[in-house]
Amino acid sequence: MAIEGEELAKACVSAAEEMQAENIRVWDMRGVSNLTDFMIVCSGSSMPHLRAIIRDTAGIVEKQHKVKPVNSDGKPDSKWVVLDYIDVMVHVMHEEMRDFYGLEELWADAKELDWPGTGQNDGGQRKSNIIH
Repeated sequence: MAIEGEELAKACVSAAEEMQAENIRVWDMRGVSNLTDFMIVCSGSSMPHLRAIIRDTAGIVEKQHKVKPVNSDGKPDSKWVVLDYIDVMVHVMHEEMRDFYGLEELWADAKELDWPGTGQNDGGQRKSNIIH
């Protein structure tokens, strides 16, 4: 049986973390938005890093959980790609785009999830360390 909801969000975070995505943050959007249940935002520091996060996050989730994104919007060259799993949306953004658009402020009404192991990395940015 395919995973969904919080289990899928955790799988996406774990996969992004495996690709060394930076500043991974997760919001519970239930009751706040009709678009999705969980919103994930993570950053990459270069174009090759963005491509790897996008490609391998989708690939790892598909391989381990048999779930593919229903849609993917954007291209790595635009420095912002959304992997849409319906219950979970994963925004993979270059640091510059993330700072410019400030998605975190848009979702101020949503509860940010602080799963076990989530904390500060050496650069002062939040990085998820979900226990597998």
